[in-house]
Amino acid sequence: MTTRPTAGPPAAVEIEPQPPAGGAPPPAAASRAAGDGRARGWIRSALQARTLVLLAVVIVIGYLAMTPLLYLAYGTFVDEGAFTLSGFERAYASSGLGGMVRNSVVFTIGSSLLAFVTGTFLAYVTVRTNVPFRPLLVATAMVPLIIPGLLYTISWIMLSSENVGLLNQVSEAVVGQPVFDIFSMAGMIWVEGTHSAPLVFLFMVAAFRSMDPALEESALVCGASRFTMIRRITVPLTRPAIAGAMLIIGVNGLTSFEVPVLLGLPDRINVFTSQIFTELRQFPYDYGAAGALSIGLVLVAVAGVYAVNRLGGGGREYATVTGKGFRPRPLDLGLARVPVGAAVVLYFVATTALPVLIMVYNSFLPYYQRFSFASFGDFSLANYSALFENRIFTRSLVNSLGLSVGSATAVMLLTAIAAWLVIRTRIPGRQVVDQLTFLPLIVPGLVMGVAISFVYLRNPLPIPVYGTMLILLIAYVTRFMPYGMRYASSSLTQISAELEESAAVSGASWLQTGRRIVLPLMVSGLTAGWIYIVIVSIRELSSSILLYSPGNEVLAIVIFQFYEKGEMTAVSALGVVMVATLVVFVSAAYKLGASIGLRSD
Repeated sequence: MTTRPTAGPPAAVEIEPQPPAGGAPPPAAASRAAGDGRARGWIRSALQARTLVLLAVVIVIGYLAMTPLLYLAYGTFVDEGAFTLSGFERAYASSGLGGMVRNSVVFTIGSSLLAFVTGTFLAYVTVRTNVPFRPLLVATAMVPLIIPGLLYTISWIMLSSENVGLLNQVSEAVVGQPVFDIFSMAGMIWVEGTHSAPLVFLFMVAAFRSMDPALEESALVCGASRFTMIRRITVPLTRPAIAGAMLIIGVNGLTSFEVPVLLGLPDRINVFTSQIFTELRQFPYDYGAAGALSIGLVLVAVAGVYAVNRLGGGGREYATVTGKGFRPRPLDLGLARVPVGAAVVLYFVATTALPVLIMVYNSFLPYYQRFSFASFGDFSLANYSALFENRIFTRSLVNSLGLSVGSATAVMLLTAIAAWLVIRTRIPGRQVVDQLTFLPLIVPGLVMGVAISFVYLRNPLPIPVYGTMLILLIAYVTRFMPYGMRYASSSLTQISAELEESAAVSGASWLQTGRRIVLPLMVSGLTAGWIYIVIVSIRELSSSILLYSPGNEVLAIVIFQFYEKGEMTAVSALGVVMVATLVVFVSAAYKLGASIGLRSD
């Protein structure tokens, strides 16, 4: 039985368009397909591991760098909800403003020049020449940097103060009067410069280790003198490292805390940081005036950054680690080997042996006193026994080691990726990342501590950080990002991009290229940066003193507490233990980094 179709209008039939001859899609369909393809390509690109990693690093760096600065600006320009410039009036209306600025400039330039000249000389003779005692120099060069600034300054007070200074006791015996005055501008420059010289040493060691010495040898063969070789070959090739070192030590001197406070204030030599300290130690605290002084530091630092960026150059023209194989070889000093070695040893005796020995001497005494041979009969281990029986000391030692290793590792991971983003990519705005990592450096430690305590304590985050070690870790990572970025940038600048391009052509992913090529070649610079951040984290006082809580003390806090109580022998014993521990730790880390990086013959 069949059914008849019902009457009614015929149903509309949708006829799909047929492709034209040759199989090509119609223009509208092709446009939609192309748009969908671009969208899918953009999504795939956005979801790539490289993009996600770079985005995460930029967000973390931006948050850590901008949060304390926003608080600094708010506390400086806003008072009781209203805009005000009263902080600037209180900070800069003093009649001693001109002297403070002059002292800051003289102190910064003098200490920076001293640190740069000595640190570069030590690095060059250690890495690039056959100077005697080279393994000893590497370990000894680190000692002034290992000693916390507070402890190093106290050791020079023990050596050079007018009443109890060992050097002045000698000068009195020789010329009849004290000669050395550590409480002066010259004394401040000497202590800060010798304390910062190992930082330059670390920068320049990485640069000299990566530089092909065949370029210098060719200049000598062509008849150039050693001075001409250094001026025309060595200095241009190490310009990125020189720029990074000058940037760090310059701003470091400008924001130095311990030296101006301990050596400058007794003789009324005020600089920016000591004036900020004065504003913050008077109750009620004048955050507005301290912020205004900090902004003055920012303006000076910006001018220095501009000059250093002009010095650093673009980067590619200084690449010396390329696809062509080379092995760094030391230069023969010839007849100059003995006098150069003697000069190096003399420098270390003056800047390292004497400060350490005076601490060792006082650590065995029952009470602080002038040096005399008769006091050797009073030597005992009572200070060391009391130190290790002190639960606060043992707890602070564990806290300091954990914080220093954690912050150094986090900083170097962040800044290694950030340096690659800035140097290797052409992403618009990439230079902003470089500037963000630099910003925390121009904020004095005291102000940084106040800012972070306000941000993370008064406005608690979902992660509870109050009363824990996490707030100190956040402060250290924030404060020491600039150091890691300088080390990472200086190291990456000397590695030619052709190595990464060759890996990409061979089918390696971005992660494989970084793990197998870039990181091994950067390991000398990254290790140097990691070592330095470990050291400065352990010695950090200015921000720690505002953020620690009972039970979370660090070694710098314990030193400061002993010093405030006048327990100089306890300070000396703690210093000896700290220096001995860190020398072993740093030497092992340095050897590890050298063994897996570029090697010398």
